[in-house]
Amino acid sequence: MKARLDREVIALRAAKEFQDGDYVNLGAGIPSLCPNFVPEDRTVIFHSENGLIGYGPVLTEEDWDKADFDLINAGGRLVAPLPGMCFVDHAMSFVIARGGRLDVAVLGALQVSEKGGLANFTTGTLVDSGLGGAMDIAYGAKKVIVTMEHTTKKGVHKIVRECSYPLTCKECVDLIVTDVAVIEVTKEGLQLREVAPGWTAQEVQAITEAPLIISKDLKEIEL
Repeated sequence: MKARLDREVIALRAAKEFQDGDYVNLGAGIPSLCPNFVPEDRTVIFHSENGLIGYGPVLTEEDWDKADFDLINAGGRLVAPLPGMCFVDHAMSFVIARGGRLDVAVLGALQVSEKGGLANFTTGTLVDSGLGGAMDIAYGAKKVIVTMEHTTKKGVHKIVRECSYPLTCKECVDLIVTDVAVIEVTKEGLQLREVAPGWTAQEVQAITEAPLIISKDLKEIEL
């Protein structure tokens, strides 16, 4: 089996999309790792729906001796403070999300469709439902990046023609960063822009249900 990128590398690649001054919301899981990989020449303001604005990297166990256990992001991860960080209530936090003031949202997904449909809160059963603010954020952000493993642990497709799980938001995803590829959602379809080291376009297509348009400038994922 070919090697796939780990979660930190997926987050690193997604963070390369951030522009200086962007306001960015991060979902739980892989997206929450993005603050650890912001390019040094850029200032990014991270927004968390629980009301924490302008926080820094996620802390590891090695940093817990200096952690403030009241400083957590919406995924429950301890984060570092940054100068200028502030706190707002839930209402104000969602004014930011719903008011179109988020430049980027980085979210996880259960499925993404070929037209950019996002399903990321439930497979349709009662036991795995955890919607949170996903609909507001996916709809309100100017750009939506999905970070995820390309398939499930059982090899089931996650990039599909149409989502079979309940939709979080219709046609909202702009970019998909997985452990084997970077795929842009365009009007013409899903364009394969980058592949993981050692992977070919044909191998990526073989584990993708939706058809891929191979970019003329296809290249290895740059970090």
